[in-house]
Amino acid sequence: MLRVSTFNVNGIRAVHRRGFGDWLAARTPDVIALQEVRCPVPALPEGAFAGYHAAYDAGALAGRNGVAVLTRMPPAAVRSWAQVLHVVTPDGGLAEVTPDPTPLARELKAFTTEGRYVEVDLADHPVTVASLYLPKGGLPAHLQVPGRMREAPDGGAKHARKLRFLAGLTRQVTASRRAARARGREFLLMGDLNVAHQGLDVVNWRRQHRSEGFLPEERAHLDALIGPRRLLDVVRELHPERQGPYSWWSWLGNSFVNDTGWRIDYHLATPTLARAAVAGGTDRDAHRDARMSDHAPVTVDYDPAALAR
Repeated sequence: MLRVSTFNVNGIRAVHRRGFGDWLAARTPDVIALQEVRCPVPALPEGAFAGYHAAYDAGALAGRNGVAVLTRMPPAAVRSWAQVLHVVTPDGGLAEVTPDPTPLARELKAFTTEGRYVEVDLADHPVTVASLYLPKGGLPAHLQVPGRMREAPDGGAKHARKLRFLAGLTRQVTASRRAARARGREFLLMGDLNVAHQGLDVVNWRRQHRSEGFLPEERAHLDALIGPRRLLDVVRELHPERQGPYSWWSWLGNSFVNDTGWRIDYHLATPTLARAAVAGGTDRDAHRDARMSDHAPVTVDYDPAALAR
Protein backbone atom coordinates (compact mmCIF):
# COMPACT_ATOMS: atom_id res chain seq x y z
CA MET A 1 0.00 0.00 0.00
CA LEU A 2 1.15 3.53 -0.77
CA ARG A 3 0.09 5.88 2.05
CA VAL A 4 0.17 9.57 1.14
CA SER A 5 -0.64 12.57 3.34
CA THR A 6 -0.93 16.31 2.96
CA PHE A 7 -0.69 18.60 5.97
CA ASN A 8 -0.63 22.36 6.44
CA VAL A 9 1.49 22.39 9.57
CA ASN A 10 1.17 26.13 10.28
CA GLY A 11 4.84 26.21 11.27
CA ILE A 12 7.10 23.15 11.30
CA ARG A 13 8.77 24.23 14.56
CA ALA A 14 5.43 24.58 16.34
CA VAL A 15 4.01 21.31 14.99
CA HIS A 16 7.24 19.51 15.91
CA ARG A 17 6.69 20.55 19.54
CA ARG A 18 3.05 19.44 19.39
CA GLY A 19 3.66 15.85 18.35
CA PHE A 20 4.37 15.75 14.62
CA GLY A 21 6.93 13.00 15.16
CA ASP A 22 4.41 10.90 17.07
CA TRP A 23 1.89 11.30 14.26
CA LEU A 24 4.50 10.23 11.68
CA ALA A 25 5.37 7.16 13.74
CA ALA A 26 1.71 6.20 14.18
CA ARG A 27 0.52 6.77 10.60
CA THR A 28 3.77 5.87 8.77
CA PRO A 29 2.96 7.68 5.51
CA ASP A 30 5.25 6.92 2.58
CA VAL A 31 4.88 10.42 1.16
CA ILE A 32 3.89 13.68 2.89
CA ALA A 33 3.21 17.05 1.30
CA LEU A 34 3.67 19.93 3.76
CA GLN A 35 2.53 23.53 3.52
CA GLU A 36 3.27 26.61 5.64
CA VAL A 37 6.48 25.18 7.02
CA ARG A 38 7.45 28.79 7.87
CA CYS A 39 11.06 27.99 8.63
CA PRO A 40 14.42 28.61 6.92
CA VAL A 41 16.50 25.50 6.47
CA PRO A 42 19.15 26.39 9.14
CA ALA A 43 16.38 26.74 11.76
CA LEU A 44 14.73 23.36 11.16
CA PRO A 45 14.30 21.39 14.40
CA GLU A 46 16.67 18.47 14.83
CA GLY A 47 14.98 15.33 13.55
CA ALA A 48 12.08 17.25 12.02
CA PHE A 49 11.99 14.87 9.05
CA ALA A 50 13.54 11.78 10.64
CA GLY A 51 13.34 8.83 8.27
CA TYR A 52 12.47 10.95 5.23
CA HIS A 53 14.11 12.76 2.36
CA ALA A 54 12.65 16.27 2.04
CA ALA A 55 12.48 18.46 -1.06
CA TYR A 56 12.12 21.82 0.70
CA ASP A 57 11.34 25.32 -0.53
CA ALA A 58 11.16 27.71 2.42
CA GLY A 59 10.64 30.77 0.24
CA ALA A 60 12.03 34.20 1.00
CA LEU A 61 9.24 35.61 3.19
CA ALA A 62 10.37 35.33 6.80
CA GLY A 63 7.92 33.35 8.93
CA ARG A 64 5.47 32.73 6.08
CA ASN A 65 4.60 30.08 3.52
CA GLY A 66 7.05 27.35 2.53
CA VAL A 67 6.35 23.88 1.11
CA ALA A 68 7.97 20.46 1.13
CA VAL A 69 7.52 16.90 -0.09
CA LEU A 70 8.81 14.11 2.15
CA THR A 71 9.59 10.67 0.73
CA ARG A 72 11.02 7.43 2.13
CA MET A 73 13.37 7.04 -0.83
CA PRO A 74 15.43 9.76 -2.51
CA PRO A 75 13.23 11.31 -5.22
CA ALA A 76 14.02 10.51 -8.83
CA ALA A 77 13.67 14.21 -9.74
CA VAL A 78 12.65 17.46 -8.06
CA ARG A 79 11.01 20.58 -9.51
CA SER A 80 10.01 23.91 -8.07
CA TRP A 81 8.97 27.37 -9.14
CA ALA A 82 12.02 28.62 -7.25
CA GLN A 83 15.49 28.75 -8.75
CA VAL A 84 17.07 27.00 -5.78
CA LEU A 85 15.69 24.14 -3.72
CA HIS A 86 17.02 22.36 -0.64
CA VAL A 87 17.06 18.60 -0.18
CA VAL A 88 17.29 17.30 3.39
CA THR A 89 18.33 13.68 3.99
CA PRO A 90 17.05 11.43 6.82
CA ASP A 91 20.28 11.89 8.79
CA GLY A 92 20.01 15.68 8.62
CA GLY A 93 22.31 16.16 5.64
CA LEU A 94 21.59 19.16 3.46
CA ALA A 95 22.15 19.89 -0.20
CA GLU A 96 21.23 22.90 -2.31
CA VAL A 97 20.03 21.82 -5.75
CA THR A 98 18.89 23.51 -8.91
CA PRO A 99 15.47 22.08 -9.77
CA ASP A 100 14.68 20.80 -13.24
CA PRO A 101 13.65 23.83 -15.31
CA THR A 102 9.88 24.33 -15.45
CA PRO A 103 8.23 26.85 -17.80
CA LEU A 104 5.97 28.99 -15.66
CA ALA A 105 2.62 30.64 -16.41
CA ARG A 106 3.09 34.41 -16.52
CA GLU A 107 0.65 35.01 -13.63
CA LEU A 108 2.78 32.85 -11.34
CA LYS A 109 6.12 34.53 -11.93
CA ALA A 110 5.43 37.03 -9.15
CA PHE A 111 5.17 34.12 -6.67
CA THR A 112 8.44 32.28 -7.34
CA THR A 113 10.18 33.47 -4.16
CA GLU A 114 7.21 32.77 -1.85
CA GLY A 115 7.59 29.02 -1.26
CA ARG A 116 4.35 28.03 -2.98
CA TYR A 117 5.10 24.86 -4.98
CA VAL A 118 7.43 21.87 -5.13
CA GLU A 119 7.06 18.53 -6.91
CA VAL A 120 8.99 15.26 -7.03
CA ASP A 121 9.02 12.11 -9.10
CA LEU A 122 8.79 9.14 -6.74
CA ALA A 123 11.62 6.66 -7.18
CA ASP A 124 9.56 3.59 -6.30
CA HIS A 125 6.22 4.34 -8.00
CA PRO A 126 5.26 5.87 -11.37
CA VAL A 127 3.80 8.98 -9.72
CA THR A 128 4.70 12.68 -9.64
CA VAL A 129 3.67 14.29 -6.35
CA ALA A 130 3.29 18.05 -5.82
CA SER A 131 2.76 20.20 -2.74
CA LEU A 132 0.96 23.52 -3.22
CA TYR A 133 0.12 26.40 -0.90
CA LEU A 134 -2.36 28.75 -2.49
CA PRO A 135 -2.71 32.37 -1.26
CA LYS A 136 -5.50 32.90 1.24
CA GLY A 137 -6.74 35.98 -0.59
CA GLY A 138 -9.43 38.32 0.67
CA LEU A 139 -12.77 39.83 -0.19
CA PRO A 140 -13.47 41.81 -3.36
CA ALA A 141 -13.84 45.53 -2.82
CA HIS A 142 -17.65 45.55 -2.98
CA LEU A 143 -17.88 43.07 -0.09
CA GLN A 144 -15.45 44.88 2.21
CA VAL A 145 -17.21 46.64 5.07
CA PRO A 146 -15.01 48.54 7.56
CA GLY A 147 -15.69 47.45 11.11
CA ARG A 148 -16.78 43.96 10.05
CA MET A 149 -13.32 42.79 8.99
CA ARG A 150 -10.36 41.60 11.03
CA GLU A 151 -8.01 43.39 8.63
CA ALA A 152 -8.16 46.88 7.17
CA PRO A 153 -9.96 47.10 3.79
CA ASP A 154 -7.51 46.85 0.89
CA GLY A 155 -9.78 47.66 -2.04
CA GLY A 156 -9.82 44.00 -3.10
CA ALA A 157 -6.06 43.76 -3.73
CA LYS A 158 -5.58 40.37 -2.02
CA HIS A 159 -8.65 38.98 -3.75
CA ALA A 160 -7.37 40.08 -7.16
CA ARG A 161 -3.94 38.60 -6.39
CA LYS A 162 -5.48 35.25 -5.50
CA LEU A 163 -7.51 35.20 -8.72
CA ARG A 164 -4.36 35.92 -10.76
CA PHE A 165 -2.67 33.00 -9.02
CA LEU A 166 -5.64 30.71 -9.72
CA ALA A 167 -5.76 31.73 -13.38
CA GLY A 168 -2.11 30.83 -13.85
CA LEU A 169 -2.41 27.70 -11.72
CA THR A 170 -5.01 26.14 -13.99
CA ARG A 171 -2.65 26.27 -16.97
CA GLN A 172 0.39 25.34 -14.89
CA VAL A 173 -1.20 22.22 -13.42
CA THR A 174 -2.39 21.16 -16.86
CA ALA A 175 1.19 21.46 -18.12
CA SER A 176 2.58 19.55 -15.13
CA ARG A 177 -0.02 16.81 -15.49
CA ARG A 178 0.78 16.39 -19.19
CA ALA A 179 4.52 16.43 -18.54
CA ALA A 180 4.09 13.67 -15.93
CA ARG A 181 2.11 11.62 -18.41
CA ALA A 182 4.89 12.06 -20.98
CA ARG A 183 7.28 10.58 -18.40
CA GLY A 184 4.94 7.61 -17.91
CA ARG A 185 3.67 8.87 -14.55
CA GLU A 186 0.42 9.65 -12.80
CA PHE A 187 0.11 13.09 -11.22
CA LEU A 188 -1.01 13.97 -7.68
CA LEU A 189 -1.46 17.59 -6.59
CA MET A 190 -1.87 18.04 -2.84
CA GLY A 191 -2.08 20.95 -0.52
CA ASP A 192 -3.99 23.80 1.03
CA LEU A 193 -5.96 25.42 -1.79
CA ASN A 194 -7.75 27.89 0.49
CA VAL A 195 -10.98 27.26 -1.44
CA ALA A 196 -13.88 25.00 -0.50
CA HIS A 197 -15.14 23.57 -3.77
CA GLN A 198 -18.70 22.41 -3.07
CA GLY A 199 -21.50 22.83 -0.58
CA LEU A 200 -20.45 19.64 1.21
CA ASP A 201 -17.04 21.18 1.85
CA VAL A 202 -18.13 23.92 4.26
CA VAL A 203 -20.59 24.32 7.12
CA ASN A 204 -23.71 26.35 6.30
CA TRP A 205 -22.72 26.70 2.66
CA ARG A 206 -25.77 28.79 1.76
CA ARG A 207 -24.40 31.57 3.99
CA GLN A 208 -20.85 31.39 2.65
CA HIS A 209 -21.22 32.77 -0.88
CA ARG A 210 -19.91 36.12 0.31
CA SER A 211 -17.01 34.61 2.30
CA GLU A 212 -13.45 34.41 1.03
CA GLY A 213 -12.65 30.82 0.19
CA PHE A 214 -16.17 30.08 -1.09
CA LEU A 215 -16.72 32.91 -3.54
CA PRO A 216 -18.21 31.80 -6.88
CA GLU A 217 -15.23 33.11 -8.85
CA GLU A 218 -12.80 31.14 -6.65
CA ARG A 219 -14.78 27.93 -6.95
CA ALA A 220 -14.98 28.35 -10.73
CA HIS A 221 -11.20 27.97 -10.93
CA LEU A 222 -11.43 24.64 -9.08
CA ASP A 223 -14.09 23.62 -11.60
CA ALA A 224 -11.42 24.13 -14.25
CA LEU A 225 -8.92 21.96 -12.35
CA ILE A 226 -11.24 19.12 -11.38
CA GLY A 227 -12.97 16.88 -13.90
CA PRO A 228 -13.12 13.31 -15.23
CA ARG A 229 -10.50 14.02 -17.91
CA ARG A 230 -8.28 16.20 -15.70
CA LEU A 231 -7.89 15.63 -11.94
CA LEU A 232 -10.29 14.00 -9.50
CA ASP A 233 -10.90 15.07 -5.91
CA VAL A 234 -9.88 11.79 -4.29
CA VAL A 235 -11.46 12.29 -0.85
CA ARG A 236 -14.73 13.42 -2.40
CA GLU A 237 -14.67 10.36 -4.68
CA LEU A 238 -14.26 8.20 -1.57
CA HIS A 239 -16.99 10.08 0.35
CA PRO A 240 -19.39 11.38 -2.33
CA GLU A 241 -22.32 12.22 -0.05
CA ARG A 242 -20.57 13.04 3.22
CA GLN A 243 -20.51 16.52 4.73
CA GLY A 244 -16.78 17.23 4.95
CA PRO A 245 -14.65 15.54 6.11
CA TYR A 246 -13.32 18.95 7.12
CA SER A 247 -9.60 19.65 7.33
CA TRP A 248 -9.49 23.18 8.81
CA TRP A 249 -11.10 24.71 11.88
CA SER A 250 -10.54 28.15 13.38
CA TRP A 251 -8.61 28.29 16.64
CA LEU A 252 -11.33 30.63 17.92
CA GLY A 253 -14.27 29.52 20.03
CA ASN A 254 -15.68 26.02 19.69
CA SER A 255 -15.21 25.58 15.95
CA PHE A 256 -13.25 22.36 16.40
CA VAL A 257 -15.47 20.93 19.12
CA ASN A 258 -18.60 21.60 17.06
CA ASP A 259 -16.93 20.48 13.81
CA THR A 260 -17.66 23.84 12.22
CA GLY A 261 -14.96 23.55 9.61
CA TRP A 262 -13.93 23.80 5.98
CA ARG A 263 -12.51 21.20 3.61
CA ILE A 264 -9.75 23.10 1.85
CA ASP A 265 -6.89 20.53 1.83
CA TYR A 266 -6.96 18.21 -1.17
CA HIS A 267 -5.60 15.20 -3.00
CA LEU A 268 -6.24 15.95 -6.70
CA ALA A 269 -5.17 12.96 -8.79
CA THR A 270 -5.23 11.81 -12.37
CA PRO A 271 -8.14 9.39 -12.87
CA THR A 272 -6.07 6.19 -12.88
CA LEU A 273 -4.41 7.13 -9.59
CA ALA A 274 -7.70 8.31 -8.08
CA ARG A 275 -9.28 4.94 -8.86
CA ALA A 276 -6.39 3.28 -7.00
CA ALA A 277 -7.45 4.97 -3.74
CA VAL A 278 -8.88 2.43 -1.31
CA ALA A 279 -9.39 4.53 1.83
CA GLY A 280 -8.81 8.04 3.04
CA GLY A 281 -9.96 11.12 4.89
CA THR A 282 -8.96 13.56 7.61
CA ASP A 283 -6.75 12.55 10.54
CA ARG A 284 -8.83 14.60 12.95
CA ASP A 285 -7.31 14.99 16.40
CA ALA A 286 -9.14 13.34 19.28
CA HIS A 287 -9.78 16.60 21.14
CA ARG A 288 -9.07 20.31 20.87
CA ASP A 289 -6.02 20.35 23.13
CA ALA A 290 -4.34 17.66 21.02
CA ARG A 291 -4.39 19.72 17.83
CA MET A 292 -1.07 20.11 16.07
CA SER A 293 -2.26 22.84 13.71
CA ASP A 294 -5.43 24.64 12.67
CA HIS A 295 -5.43 22.11 9.82
CA ALA A 296 -5.51 18.31 10.11
CA PRO A 297 -3.58 15.91 7.89
CA VAL A 298 -5.49 14.39 4.98
CA THR A 299 -4.30 10.83 4.32
CA VAL A 300 -5.16 8.45 1.48
CA ASP A 301 -4.08 4.84 0.91
CA TYR A 302 -3.45 3.97 -2.75
CA ASP A 303 -3.08 0.46 -4.16
CA PRO A 304 0.14 0.50 -6.22
CA ALA A 305 -0.90 -2.68 -8.01
CA ALA A 306 -3.79 -0.77 -9.59
CA LEU A 307 -1.31 1.47 -11.39
CA ALA A 308 0.23 -1.47 -13.22
CA ARG A 309 -3.04 -2.94 -14.56
